[in-house]
Amino acid sequence: MLKNIFEIAGTALTAQTIRMNTTASNLANAGSVSPTEEEAFRAKRPVFRALVDQADLNAGFNTLGGVKVKAVVDSTEPVRKVHDPGNPEAGEDGFIFLSNVNEVTEMVDMVAASRSFQNNVEVVTTARQLMMRTLDITKA
Repeated sequence: MLKNIFEIAGTALTAQTIRMNTTASNLANAGSVSPTEEEAFRAKRPVFRALVDQADLNAGFNTLGGVKVKAVVDSTEPVRKVHDPGNPEAGEDGFIFLSNVNEVTEMVDMVAASRSFQNNVEVVTTARQLMMRTLDITKA
């Protein structure tokens, strides 16, 4: 049973690490500009899926109850178009396209991912402590 706790918490730690990495990438690209809408950076969002059925065990996961990142998708929010003919990235019409990254949203997401990561570390720590106490009881 304790093995399941470690595996479930491990899937959560992996998922939250991916979430924090995508947030870091989004923040790093928040100020990027492009000459065309198609080339503009779009914020990335991880899509999580719960591991809850037998097919997940058949797919190589050791236990049910965890989470996996199903995909990392582009945000559907529109990019911003700004007239800036002096910008070296401006197109022939003098417009640049800014990323659709909302820095406030990214910071909120980063805090939420960090808290979730910390909570799962606490789960692992508590399970380890319970295991150690159980071993101490059996020695007596």
